Amino acid sequence: MDFSRSDFPQDFQFGVAGSSYQIEGHGFGGAGPTHWDSFAATPGNVVGGQGGRVACDHYHRYEDDLDLAAAAGFDAWRFSTSWARVIPDGCGAVNSEGLDFYDRLVDAVLVRGMEPWATLYHWELPSALADRGGWANRDTAHWFAEFGGVIMKRIGDRVASIAPVNEPWCVSWLSHFDGHHAPGLRDIRATARTMHHILLGHGLAIGTLRALGLSNLGCVVNFEYPQPADASPDSREKSILYDEIYNRWFLGAVRGEGYPMRALQALQPYLPEGWETDFPVIESPIDWIGINYYTRKLIAQADGSAGPSFPGFREVAGSLPKSEMGWEIYPEGLLHFLRRTHRDHADGLPIYVTENGIAAQDRLSGQPESVDDRIRCRYLDNHIAQIHTALEEGIDVRGYFIWSFLDNFEWSLGYDKRFGIVHVDFDTLKRTPKASYWALREALAR
Repeated sequence: MDFSRSDFPQDFQFGVAGSSYQIEGHGFGGAGPTHWDSFAATPGNVVGGQGGRVACDHYHRYEDDLDLAAAAGFDAWRFSTSWARVIPDGCGAVNSEGLDFYDRLVDAVLVRGMEPWATLYHWELPSALADRGGWANRDTAHWFAEFGGVIMKRIGDRVASIAPVNEPWCVSWLSHFDGHHAPGLRDIRATARTMHHILLGHGLAIGTLRALGLSNLGCVVNFEYPQPADASPDSREKSILYDEIYNRWFLGAVRGEGYPMRALQALQPYLPEGWETDFPVIESPIDWIGINYYTRKLIAQADGSAGPSFPGFREVAGSLPKSEMGWEIYPEGLLHFLRRTHRDHADGLPIYVTENGIAAQDRLSGQPESVDDRIRCRYLDNHIAQIHTALEEGIDVRGYFIWSFLDNFEWSLGYDKRFGIVHVDFDTLKRTPKASYWALREALAR
């Protein structure tokens, strides 16, 4: 890789990321069922009908995983806590095994000289709350804040940073409008209510954590760079609408800007009664902004056969090189969002790139301890270069987290797509560092 640690400020953090359901093994340690368990058990939802019962068995192998991360020279380990592991029914009785696991995990991160970065929720809702309407039910936001209090009373004194929710767009739009993730709905009313309640849950959780005396609390959103697929006014208008739904709805609300006009006009009839009064909670002060970025999308007006229904846009295949996900590789989009977030939303807050990475075809080289993923090396290097440019422009970027450390359960794609810098054999669960791991280790040592 072309970069060196010395190219960045002394306090700039390089970290790796993962999430509970994707790596831990949800069948262990007394965890309760989640809507991802039932979604995965439904034929046709997940490639191979696979789920997260074992995943990478990080629950039992976390010390070895952390040894690998520390040996590469990473400064921080970003992880999420499983609501159903801590409170199996989502509210009520607490599972002591779940609290004990995260207690051990945080201590293990610290003893290896890394900072623990915690996310309360990375998409696995307890089934008992899904039965009560899930995030479309306003009560879920309050139960979520209570969960945040329970887990952070146990580990909050030792974590370096906390974000309530990872990628609210995925929790709401991808899961309730597109239906691609659990709970697999395609319902505009449930979508609008979830888009609002997930933000309410974020704000309530921030308040709960502040009341515990905790700080360094952030908001993590995912961005895609939308461009009109052609020069037509229709494509331009639909690209703006896509941007409002994907990139502006969530962070704008948290930062006191309300909901964007075009998206609100369509979704307002489906929002919960009195939604306007929740903004003082949604706007609870945060200490940093996290950006997850992977790709750009070319947007055009949808084909007319389906009528004029909302949102009326479609994605058009672009000409840039693509990842194994079919996502275009466009590093310049990361710099665009760093600039825009700094200009429009930050108001003095530092910015972290909390996720960035690529699903790439890993090739076993013939050597038992080597996996060739040079395309990942180039991808990471090119995106890190965009952060360096942002720093030169005076944008306050404080860290960069690679998604992901381990190959893992990639949601509806099962174990088919590999984002990790460490290869996992899902039959034996053996870990093998890839070429990208070794290249990063070398760059961080320079």
